[in-house]
Amino acid sequence: MTTQQLLLQARQAKTAMALAGTDTKNQALLAMADALEQRRGDILAANALDLEAARGSISEVMLDRLALDEGRIAGMAQGIREVAALPDPVGAVLDRVERPGGLVIEKTAVPLGVIAIIYESRPNVTSDAAVLALKAGSACILRSGKEAHRSAAAIVDALHQGLAAAGLPPQALGLVEDTSRQSANELMAARGYVDLLIPRGGAGLFRACVDHAAVPVLETGTGICHIYVDRSADLDMALDIVQNAKCSRPSVCNAAEVCLVHREVAGQFLPRLKQRLSHWGGPPVQLRLDQAAGQIIDGVPAASEDFDTEFLDYVLAVGVVDSLEQAIAHIAAHSTHHSDCIVAADPAAASRFTREVDSAAVYWNASTRFTDGGEFGLGCEMGISTQKLHARGPLGLRELCSYKYIVRGSGHIR
Repeated sequence: MTTQQLLLQARQAKTAMALAGTDTKNQALLAMADALEQRRGDILAANALDLEAARGSISEVMLDRLALDEGRIAGMAQGIREVAALPDPVGAVLDRVERPGGLVIEKTAVPLGVIAIIYESRPNVTSDAAVLALKAGSACILRSGKEAHRSAAAIVDALHQGLAAAGLPPQALGLVEDTSRQSANELMAARGYVDLLIPRGGAGLFRACVDHAAVPVLETGTGICHIYVDRSADLDMALDIVQNAKCSRPSVCNAAEVCLVHREVAGQFLPRLKQRLSHWGGPPVQLRLDQAAGQIIDGVPAASEDFDTEFLDYVLAVGVVDSLEQAIAHIAAHSTHHSDCIVAADPAAASRFTREVDSAAVYWNASTRFTDGGEFGLGCEMGISTQKLHARGPLGLRELCSYKYIVRGSGHIR
């Protein structure tokens, strides 16, 4: 089926999704979760083919991002069930005003219509994105990267089974068959068919969508996430936070890419950091050091671009700063406004950092790895928005709705 045919089907199905009741949508989601688990053998077989084709052309870290196993499929199914348990955002009255003359104005949440998602090599995005869009009353078009396409197709087949079981049109969920750049361009140009386009991937994909799309785009941006170790920091805590933020899953957007250390504690902290990240139990982390950090520990001298790179690997840029003010200025110059953290015992320093750092999520004494819809209590998420309109941070159900004003009168005229 061509991309244009999928778009036409989605546009035709969006009314049925917008009018579907909460119980019907929840029945569909629960049936989808069951179908994922019932068909896990098919999904794992498709994923094995994707892994075999990708091996040797992408890194081991990115292979892990692509890989599925029974545990990850169970986690995907659980994420769907959690979304089913969440309140339905459609129809919620966001604000209500009764004018002096008796006119009642209600700002009411409504579905967006057709949401298109372009994403790369994470098969779990297939189910996360689909169920959020469908629960929010919209039709959904998915365009997977070629590395994950077999896995995505097997997942979508299972999700179609769940939609049909609840009497909803399977055409409300489409997977683009063409994984070339042409299909991405078609989605970007699909004015009148796509109400919101969400890219999930690398910087090149975001730039292409922002620069060329004729439809509204919501960026779920790259994550150049910083951890600043203040002079007041508990250094044991800082080591734990940096290790978790860098090593727990380096291929995701909320992993730390830069560690800044106050000069007053750099002599104590950096040797311990090097020791910890070299012997933490997994692949050693390569430290790319600015000049000041390189005078304290051995490592790879940092190039200027290393502080503007989303490594998505066991690599960490490390810099020494003279003050909190300098750390904030560095983050302002290099952050992608995703997630940034201060480790500090000084509440005044933490308060200033959280006020002045302009990111979607700003942390005090906690790992950046918490920037996630599930961790924020939103169920799964569509992505992490790094822009400010119309939504910011983890994109859950409420962020996937628009609104309209419903105005009730009794013969009112102006």
